[in-house]
Amino acid sequence: MSSFSTPEVPPYRITLYYGPEPGDGTPPRLSCIFNVKKRSWKSGVHVAVEVTEEQMARARQVVGLAPWLSTVLAKLPEEERGDYESRARDAFVQGLCGLKLHLAIDAGLRQETRLLRAGELVGEVDGAVPKDAAHLKAQILTELDLTV
Repeated sequence: MSSFSTPEVPPYRITLYYGPEPGDGTPPRLSCIFNVKKRSWKSGVHVAVEVTEEQMARARQVVGLAPWLSTVLAKLPEEERGDYESRARDAFVQGLCGLKLHLAIDAGLRQETRLLRAGELVGEVDGAVPKDAAHLKAQILTELDLTV
């Protein structure tokens, strides 16, 4: 018997397709589009995920994004920080939209292209952000190719 074990394959393959982009409507919102493919599906579907600016602000506050990012970027040359801050903001939006998408998958996402509106899963996302703060920050560090 071999001691080699095959790694567990996740049931979904999720790829960021596009975003974040400003969305239409009131209140102001941002959206990301993901390609989602379940192993049992013949093909993937696109899922657009919206979050409001207000929800983003709450999540940034809960995670402590501004002071943490300031500390992380302090070791970079001043002239490069603006670009890194912009990329970090985008990565945070992508992470928050991804978190919302995972919550929708856990709730039973069907194989159809759809829009997760800004008003959907608000309480669930707000509740998950504190638990997922370290993961959101790790995604930002990976995107920026930085370490702490």
